Amino acid sequence: MKITWWGHAAVYIEGSRTVIIDPFLTGNPVAAITPDEINHADIVIVTHDHGDHLGDAFTICKKTKATLVGIHEIAVMAQENGLEAEGMNIGGTIQVKGVTIHMVNALHSCDKGDPAGVVVEMDGQTLYHAGDTALTYDMKLIGEFFQPDLSFLPIGDRYTMGIPSAAKAVEFTQTKKVIPIHYGTFPLVAADPFEFKKRVGDRAEVIILKQGESYNLV
Repeated sequence: MKITWWGHAAVYIEGSRTVIIDPFLTGNPVAAITPDEINHADIVIVTHDHGDHLGDAFTICKKTKATLVGIHEIAVMAQENGLEAEGMNIGGTIQVKGVTIHMVNALHSCDKGDPAGVVVEMDGQTLYHAGDTALTYDMKLIGEFFQPDLSFLPIGDRYTMGIPSAAKAVEFTQTKKVIPIHYGTFPLVAADPFEFKKRVGDRAEVIILKQGESYNLV
């Protein structure tokens, strides 16, 4: 499975299916790709409707015929725009094109529905994308239930967890590997991923990617 960080919270997962999460590209000053360069996707997952997460999701789905997955209210918006969409809610699980998606709690704000994180099971791997969130004890349940092979955790502070809380989230989730996200896009979310790696220590492998870089998860 190949994981590419496009910048901010946008990740591109290539396995038996191609999954995109939170594709904020247009307006992202450090994005590694533009929507025009994306020619294939099976599923696009949106954690919440803020512009830096919903981003180009509808455009990508329209172009690639991907299925959008999100909280019920976002799915309804997508359907009203003529897109194929699967709505769900926190605590629920669905299967889309052979990929299992669990929607989990996130502590944040949004305009429609509720913010969420997602756990994605594909090709024998379990991935947790926290979306925008503070540190919560619910992450212990994610560790107990899912024991993620790889997690995407925000470290940018101000609008999400900062580095100390994100390091604690690594402990709570029992994740084996972690890629820090949601930092370095704008001055307000500047953060040092190497400081995060130092705080995590030997609890997990911290994979620091530059925008556009990939990691092969085996």
